[in-house]
Order: sequence, then C-alpha cells, then structure tokens
Amino acid sequence: MKSARLTLVFIISVVPFLGQADPPARIGRIGYMTGSVSFQPAGVEEWVPALPNRPITTGDQIWVDDGARAEMHVGATALRLGSQTAFQFLNLDDQTAQIQLSTGSLSVHIQYLDTNQIFEVDTPNLAFSIYSLGDYRIDVLPDSQTTVVTVRTGAGDVTGGGQAFSLSQGEQASVVGDQSINYNVYNAPPPDWWDSWCLEREMREEHSPSLRYVHADMTGYVDLDDNGDWRSSPYGEVWVPRDVPDGWAPYHYGHWSWIDPWGWTWVDDASWGFAPFHYGRWAYWDNNWAWVPGPLSDTPVYAPALVAWVGGGGFGASISLGAAAVAWVPLGPREVYVPPYQVSSSYATRVNISNTVITNFNVTNIYNNVTTVTYVNARVPNAVVAVSAQAMGSAQSVHEVSRPVSAQALSSAQVIRSAQVAPQRQAVLGRPNAPANVPHPPSAVTSRPIVAKTTPPPPPVPFASRQQALQAHPGVPLNTQQMQQIRRSAPPPAQAVVVKQAPPAPQVVKPAVAPNPPRNAMQPRPGGQQPSQTAAPAQVNKPAPPPAYRPPAQPVQPAYHPPASPPVEQPANRPAASPERPEETKPANAPPPNRPATPPERREEVRPENAPPPPPNRPAVESMRPPANQPPPKQEKTAPPPKEKKAEDKKTEKDKE
Repeated sequence: MKSARLTLVFIISVVPFLGQADPPARIGRIGYMTGSVSFQPAGVEEWVPALPNRPITTGDQIWVDDGARAEMHVGATALRLGSQTAFQFLNLDDQTAQIQLSTGSLSVHIQYLDTNQIFEVDTPNLAFSIYSLGDYRIDVLPDSQTTVVTVRTGAGDVTGGGQAFSLSQGEQASVVGDQSINYNVYNAPPPDWWDSWCLEREMREEHSPSLRYVHADMTGYVDLDDNGDWRSSPYGEVWVPRDVPDGWAPYHYGHWSWIDPWGWTWVDDASWGFAPFHYGRWAYWDNNWAWVPGPLSDTPVYAPALVAWVGGGGFGASISLGAAAVAWVPLGPREVYVPPYQVSSSYATRVNISNTVITNFNVTNIYNNVTTVTYVNARVPNAVVAVSAQAMGSAQSVHEVSRPVSAQALSSAQVIRSAQVAPQRQAVLGRPNAPANVPHPPSAVTSRPIVAKTTPPPPPVPFASRQQALQAHPGVPLNTQQMQQIRRSAPPPAQAVVVKQAPPAPQVVKPAVAPNPPRNAMQPRPGGQQPSQTAAPAQVNKPAPPPAYRPPAQPVQPAYHPPASPPVEQPANRPAASPERPEETKPANAPPPNRPATPPERREEVRPENAPPPPPNRPAVESMRPPANQPPPKQEKTAPPPKEKKAEDKKTEKDKE
C-alpha cells in the first residue's frame, strides 16, 4: 500500500464547541463478577446481563443477584458489591462520585481523593460522606430502615434524620430509623470472609507490575498483568497481548455501544480489553500489535475510542456495504485524537497529552485548521475494517459482520469527525437481542426513596424521548441545551429515584464508642422481626445530655450476612454464562457443581476477657500471606547434643584406669 493512499483529508474544520460542559475524564468499569449480575443503562427500562468492559456512568444501575458478587473500578477507587445488592450512580464526574445503595453490601477502597472532590453513598435512611483515603463498608438491611457503616481505615460523616456524626478509623455505626434515626457506634468487629476477599483483591492491585508503566488512576490496568507482556521498544515500554487470534487487530473483537455524553463507545470482548482501548495508542511493532500508554506523570483522561473515523462520499458503495457504511483506524503514537462530541480546547489538549506524547501546538493546529493527516496504522494489513450502519447501530459483533478495507477503497476515503450512524435501542443496551427474564431488583427495592446530602443531577432523559433528535444528526451526541429542551417536554422517567434531601443537621459531633457487640449478635432476627431500637443521642438544641450507652437486647446487624461458605468462584474477569456466551471451561481444581466452595480457614485470636480491643489499623487477615518484607522469626539457639564417644576414646579411658 503506497503512502500516498494513506493521506486522509479532513473535509470539515474541526473546531471545539464553546459553552458546552466537558464530559467526565473518569468512568466506571466492571472488571470482575461471579454469579448473576444484571445491568440497566441510563434512559431505558430493560435489564440485561452485565458485560465486562462496558463503561458505567451517571444513571446506570447494577443488580448483584443472590450468591453473586462484582468488582468495579473508577480509576484508583475500587467498589465491591456483595450478594443481593442494588447499586446506581446518581452522579459520576470529575468532582463527584455519588452512589445510591438501596439494599445489600458495598465495600469501598479509595487510594486518591482530592480535597475538593465529593464521595457520597446514599441509602434509604442516611448519607455517608467519605473525606479520607481508606477502606469502608456500607450495609443496608432488606427492611431499608437499618444501615451499618464500618470504617476500617479513613474517616467520614453520617447525615440523616436531622442528625450528623463522624466516624473514624476502626469504628462501626448502626443506624436505625427513617424520618428520625437512632444509632450506636461500636469498635469495628473482626473482618469476615467478605472483608478478607476484598483485602485479597486490594493486595493484587497494589502489587500489580503494570503500575511501573501506567498511572494508578487508569481504569483497568490490573488486567494487563496476566494477559500480556511489557517490552522495550522505540516507543518506550509497550504492552503486547498474549493469546490473540490470527490476524487480530485493535478494535476488531467487540461491538459499538451508545453511551452519553460521549456517543459511540467501543466495548471489547477480551477480559483485559478496557485500558488499551480507552487510553494510550496502538503501534504495529516487531510483527505484533503493541499498546503504548501515555506519560506516567499525567492522570489519564478517558476516551470512548481512540480511533479516526473513515467514510463519507462513495466510500460505502466502494465496499458494497451501503452508503452509510463506516470504518475506523486505530490511532498510533503521537497522532491527535479529535473527539466527536463537543468539548473545550482545554479538554481536547488534556485528552491528548495524557494519552500520548504530543505538544499543545500540534493539538491547536489540528483543531483550528483544515488539516491533511497521514495515519501510520493504515499501512498495517487488516488494520482498517468497515461495517454497515445497521450493524453498528444495533451493537452487532464487529468481527462477525465487518469487511476489510482495500487500498483502493482507502485511497478515496475521507476522515470524518464521527461515525455518522444514529443509535438504535440495542446500541444503548449493548446487545443486538436483549434476553428475557433477566434477574433484577424487586420493585419494592427500586422504588425506595434515598437520603442525599449532595443534590444529584436530574434523572437521565429517556432514550425514547431523544431518539428522534439523535436521528436528525447521526453520530453526534446531544449538547446540554438540547437535553434540557427535551427534558422539559418529555414525560418523567418511569423509575426516577425519589431523593429526600437530608435536612440541616447540627454540627457534627463525635459519639462515644461502645464496646464490640457480641460476635453472634451480628445477624438479622429471623421471621422478619424488627430489631430493637437503641436510645438516640439527644438533640444539640436540647439541654439534656445524651443518655448513657446501653447495649441493645438484640443488636442490629449489617445487611450483608454471608452464607455458610462463599459462592463458587469463576475465573477472574469472566462473567457468568449467558444465552449469548458459551459455558466456560472450569479449572481443574474447581469444586463439583451444586456444592459450595469451602471458605478459607479463619483462626481467631483468643484474647482475655478484659483485654482492650486491638488497634484500629488496617485488618491483618491471618489466613492470608504475611506482610511483605517481614523477616522470618528468629530461632532460639539450643545447645548441640553431646557427641557419641569413639571406640578409640573409650579404649584410652580404660587404659588410664
């Protein structure tokens, strides 16, 4: 293929739009799940089986069914969801992560938190605001009237029922009630098997070899470790995937999904297929495709797909896919990414310089001029493929419906700002055929009002209300003004979240910490009986002091009560089998079907009855590996056993006698 045929000309002047809010630079992603995990995208009513690598953002909901669990990351923050958990992002942008937890268990591990960022978990009876790095667990009982907040490390504030109090490292609060709350604060109990599993996952991340090459705020970096190798190249350190099919190329094995506010978003099929398709660049080097991450010093900015779009004119007819056919080429190192959504110039600079080595001058030149660009990856055989508008708009698998683009077709192609394809409902769901009878939370759970300290944004506009506007300008996401106009005229969403703004509370007070509750008292009462309520602290505006702490006769317990043994594990980063995904091969040491796996042995420390509680540092799980760099215990020296006397020595003694 001659280089002259690789020169693709912009047919429009690509100038950033002014007065438009930039999209978030961070996103959520489910990287691990076992059991049945369901997903409801913002703006639709259907539930579908959750897919790994599908970006999660504001308005998206997740249901973790009975016996299942899931792990999600937002940059360096890990969110782990236990069995029977209903989760939703009320808001997720660069400044705010606001979560709705209607029932179930959520463990949060935060490694980075700026002073101006908000991290809030809202439940049916309280809002928990996290202000420090650390490890947290929030449990909501099925009755929705009880929330238990555990702070292993870190600090935060609880707000609800006109009251507010703070929690510090090593403390647990049990909060009961709705309009008015009663609460007690205990020393945090020892970790259970769920806490131990979360800690094991955190240790895996902290010891990831990939952290030597990528920023810790890059979502999905952990999955690179077991699926490829880091090598030195002319581009610096690059990552080369293992076990890919013959003829594999980036952005070929997966599908396109429509996710606002970015528009067309790539969802890869590979278990590791998140970070290399939303950050960095791809290069063909040493007869392999290699992923080139951005500068290690810059916090990476998420992009829906780092490709250049090809189409327009008679391109579709030249490859017999129809006039609206579209193709794409993976961007190479130092090539500029032109967002197809409306952004500011500063965002355009950040999304480029954080993902490749490029100068601000190059970015400005591309954005403000009609520019001729040569894409180096277009020289690579099988790098450019095309699909029909119908296939793309309905989220069909690319490698099943795509066609390679010949040199002749590419020579007459034009670079376009975006894929000029209007999304269908299947593209929002991420599946061409949504399966029926997908597990989802009961209506009694989804209809629960929640308490919020921070006012969340309005609910997403239903896709049905904005589909006509999207068809008028195919491939271009709606801007803020268009969305506001549609929201004013559209009917309200059928399942809008009812938010009860937390009323003004007195100044945050530090409650007295009670002793640990009895170990076996941490279970909900059978038969659906309500736990007894403990006395509430006195209001600040009342002269009477708070009543003394009295242990409840039947103490309340966190919502998540683990079964006798943890659920059977599936291989990491593999979802449960679904009608569209074949049953996966179980490892040789997997337990037989219908038999629960044996939980890890727990050895508890025997402590004197009146001994003080252990220090509230990060829990050390005895059944796990010892801390790194810890020297082995010293062995006491003992005297060697007496040597046996030889025959000659015995003879000499006899002669002396």
